[in-house]
Amino acid sequence: MSESIQSHRKDEHLFLAEKFFQEHSSAGFDQVRLIHTPLVQTNVQDIDVSPNVFDWQWPFFINAMTGGSKQTGEYNARLGRLAHALHLAIATGSQSVALREPALAKTFATLRENDPDGFILANLGAGATWQQAHDAVAMIDANALEIHVNVVQEAVMPEGDRDYRWLDNIADIITHSKVPVIVKEVGNGMTREAITQIEGLGAKYIDLGGRGGTNFAQIENARTNDPQVLEDLAGFGQSTVESLLEAQKAKAQLFATGGVRTVFDVIKALRLGASAVGVAGLVLHWLIKLGDAQTQAKLESWQQELPVLMAMLGADNLEALKQVPVVYSSELVNYAQQRELKLL
Repeated sequence: MSESIQSHRKDEHLFLAEKFFQEHSSAGFDQVRLIHTPLVQTNVQDIDVSPNVFDWQWPFFINAMTGGSKQTGEYNARLGRLAHALHLAIATGSQSVALREPALAKTFATLRENDPDGFILANLGAGATWQQAHDAVAMIDANALEIHVNVVQEAVMPEGDRDYRWLDNIADIITHSKVPVIVKEVGNGMTREAITQIEGLGAKYIDLGGRGGTNFAQIENARTNDPQVLEDLAGFGQSTVESLLEAQKAKAQLFATGGVRTVFDVIKALRLGASAVGVAGLVLHWLIKLGDAQTQAKLESWQQELPVLMAMLGADNLEALKQVPVVYSSELVNYAQQRELKLL
């Protein structure tokens, strides 16, 4: 079967995500300082890192990236093996292309084939119907479903959607879904108003998807060769840390994704209220540059370092971690003041 425009776009996204990858992100984690307490009274062996999220063992997961073409299907297989080996939850990339072109379903199903007993999240855009959401979940026997909202990306894409009236779709999907639904931004962050609105639809899980990681405005601009679009939108939206500040009063469980580069970034996101932290671009970068074995080794080191860092901070578990003293940069303090947010 010849490759469709939509399938080719998946390959372009993969190539450009790596091309524009930055070792140091602008997600705001460098604006958050955790305060050292020298007498912590902890023991690394006693540290509980398990999150209160589904039945996950770890408070970080591999977030949505790829699928929908031969090449990206191969990456999904590799990611599935990685998630299986490390007992990490994992999300697939948007499956909408496979709903239009059923032959591409195998590029997503390979994730389940390589992670047969793992926790896998399906993924569709907010314009999908609940029937399509059901089909996406069935395609990979998913344990949960991400519904992504991506107005900025769609606006930049010449072939993107122009109708963003998604609230009814999201509410229908949440109502009818037999698996938990996570409403997810793809890189421009959220506000407290949006979080309240999403919770009003019945959402119990929200991925803040902050600015600072993969920049889809940049990626789509590169595809269309229109530098003016990137110039206008390069820094648009709220960073991951700003989004966490916006979410302080959220009732839903929060996932923090966008620009996570180190295990200490994971710690900071958890301290600021995230129940779990998504990592995507960094894992893809490692796979491309280092290969499967070294990528696994790096994530294994995160798993080893996490309880050590928590013990160093005096936190026996993730709830205790939220009590670690923190100092914010003047820029973040200014943001919080203008947005009338309380700093915790």
